[in-house]
Amino acid sequence: MSERRRKGAGAAYNPAVTPSQRNGPSSRRSRLSLVALGRRAVRRQLRWLRYLLRPPRVRFVYSPAYQQAIVGTPLDPLRADRVLAFLTNEGLVRREELATPIPAALKNVLLAHTPEYLEALQRPETLTEIFGSQVSDAELEQVLDLQRLMAGGTIHATRLALATGCTAVNLGGGFHHAAASRGLGFCVFNDIVIAIRRLQRKGFGGRVLVVDLDLHDGNGTRAAFAGDASVHTFSIHNQHWGDTEAVESTSVALGAEVGDEVYLGTLLKTLPPVVERFRPHLVIYLAGVDVAVDDRLGNWRITAEGMLARDRFVVAQARSSGAALVVLLGGGYGDGAWRYSARFFAWLLAGRVIEPPDNESLTLLRFRQIKNSLDPLHLTHGGESSWDLTEDDLVGILPGIPRQTRFLGYFSKVGVELLLERFGIFQQLRARGFRHPAVQLELDHPLGQTMRIFGDAAHTELLVEVRLSRATRLLPQREVLVVEWLLLQNPRETFPPGRSPLPGQTHPGLGMLRELFGWLVVVAETLGLDGLFFRPSHYHIAVQSHRFASFVEPAHEALFLALQELLGDYELATASRLVAEGRVIHRDSGQPVRWEAFPMVLPVSESLKAIFGGEAYRQAVEAAAARLAVALVAAGAPPAQR
Repeated sequence: MSERRRKGAGAAYNPAVTPSQRNGPSSRRSRLSLVALGRRAVRRQLRWLRYLLRPPRVRFVYSPAYQQAIVGTPLDPLRADRVLAFLTNEGLVRREELATPIPAALKNVLLAHTPEYLEALQRPETLTEIFGSQVSDAELEQVLDLQRLMAGGTIHATRLALATGCTAVNLGGGFHHAAASRGLGFCVFNDIVIAIRRLQRKGFGGRVLVVDLDLHDGNGTRAAFAGDASVHTFSIHNQHWGDTEAVESTSVALGAEVGDEVYLGTLLKTLPPVVERFRPHLVIYLAGVDVAVDDRLGNWRITAEGMLARDRFVVAQARSSGAALVVLLGGGYGDGAWRYSARFFAWLLAGRVIEPPDNESLTLLRFRQIKNSLDPLHLTHGGESSWDLTEDDLVGILPGIPRQTRFLGYFSKVGVELLLERFGIFQQLRARGFRHPAVQLELDHPLGQTMRIFGDAAHTELLVEVRLSRATRLLPQREVLVVEWLLLQNPRETFPPGRSPLPGQTHPGLGMLRELFGWLVVVAETLGLDGLFFRPSHYHIAVQSHRFASFVEPAHEALFLALQELLGDYELATASRLVAEGRVIHRDSGQPVRWEAFPMVLPVSESLKAIFGGEAYRQAVEAAAARLAVALVAAGAPPAQR
């Protein structure tokens, strides 16, 4: 039998009273936090002023089309957009100053690839081999267009760097595996080779150094310039992917499980002699982040600090040589890859380290930026303007017209779809293989209005179902958006061996709870509501939601924290089953802990945030925890042993 106790002091708690109405430490902390926020806002405004007075030394090349998802790959289609959301929020970049690429012209693509290879790319099976997952006829052109556009971005970055002397960053590219007659490893067109060959064709006679610090070997780039003494290909990677012979090349394979010390030591030892001897006029740096310890495909253990040290060293080497510098994103897999690139670019722009937010905060930040850029009419209007009668005009006049014509009294169906598209939620569903997501709204259900997202136009594959209502009586003096029901599922997936369904699950989840919560928060903000209110039906739902929300009652928050401490070493599915089966008991009474879907709230308004983040709530939780003791008992144990 294991046991956990929590202790603390009591405090009065009233969710209707804000800290600004109290005297004490919490109000002082609130004032201090407002001062800190004000100072940060002033710093951002000063950055904008400096930006206007002095043109940027760093230019970014980006297109919204970079968000195109490639089905079946672990590439994050929102990686560039996440980076930009962070940089713009910090006042380091203005979106209107971004350079927009155009697709690489066919004549430039042919400088790097054979006509026969381009012909083979018209067959889906060629791309299927390159990506390791099925590419359909419908997706073929999208994939080719995306990589041609990113190749055009690398071309434009070289143009900017050489013409203006700025550091030019293409927020894409780095397709270093593609060879003249073959694609490989997610790489269709080798944008590095295309850009360099284009420069050479236009008369550029300078020396080019390609510094490739992606986890994987830059084999395609090295092969392309194996006989060209004006291009040095430098690559440190886990293993060689091909012939390493070339007239100007440094190719170092370090194997698996490499950490900061070996990685940085190798870089410091091998790159400076190359820069000193070769004296490049242009450096193209593939700042791949798949070397990170948490990369989904990588097998190295490079930390965030090690990665930034690497990036700073490469920039210093390029600047010391007087070379123009182009940076490409390169590899990086999973939805955390963006943070490494964002940290590097923030340092590049600000000259100091600015830590990116976590994914939850970044998601909400992105969504707010996008929503604020939209015309409110686009969220409420049903389509093209006309003098025709609408459903709104006919409500109560003709039979069969529903009472409600707006989702939550505000959003048109087009507006709902627009937010889902612009937020990238549809794009992430497409990346999971649901190529034609479709929205259905049910507006007249007595328990609330329902939004469903299906994976197909025929509405046979239900992916998301959320039922919402507005309520003013659940929290004193507050109006909240009530989530009556939320379902996220992938009906095409099955549970892998060794992984059991969570209680209440029929299919595996979509892995998009963060995005749905972000969407709900923006909906609540748009409607001027105080927060989200919901009742988690199972313990595991509370665990997944607790990153964003708190329990309304301090006693329930204390109980949840006690359960989390007791069950923290168990898999989530196992922990949820232990609670559901009554295996967790109250130590004093021996009675099972009953999960009763205690209400939770995700604060949206500042006043509600102040309550649930305040001192009174914390003290009330501690007081409740002091009276709690929970324990875990063996299955089938008699009451006497409890």
